[in-house]
Amino acid sequence: QVQLVESGGGLVQAGGSLRLSCAISGSILSINAMGWYRQAPGKQRELVARITSGTSTTYDDSVKGRFTISTDNTKKTVYLQMNNLKPEDTAVYYCNAEVRTTSRALVASWGQGTQVTVSS
Repeated sequence: QVQLVESGGGLVQAGGSLRLSCAISGSILSINAMGWYRQAPGKQRELVARITSGTSTTYDDSVKGRFTISTDNTKKTVYLQMNNLKPEDTAVYYCNAEVRTTSRALVASWGQGTQVTVSS
């Protein structure tokens, strides 16, 4: 019912920048929150940044001051601007959305993931 399609990952040198995008579509009545998570090899998936419908934002301490999450509700797209990237930011990044569907169900949906690799 809800589809998330990510783009924007890639290979970048340390200190560089990337912008991730996640387009949300489907039978959506409202979007409660959207966020970005990441999972590095051998580690658990962790929250990177989250934004609510009220534009309240939350960041992991490791990315504060470097990453910025934003949305364009008209286009149902969430972005993650990543600056001053570090090798430890290397991971698969996943988009997440908490939405109310047109059938009134509250669901959490995930994108397919996009690889971000930062070389030293």
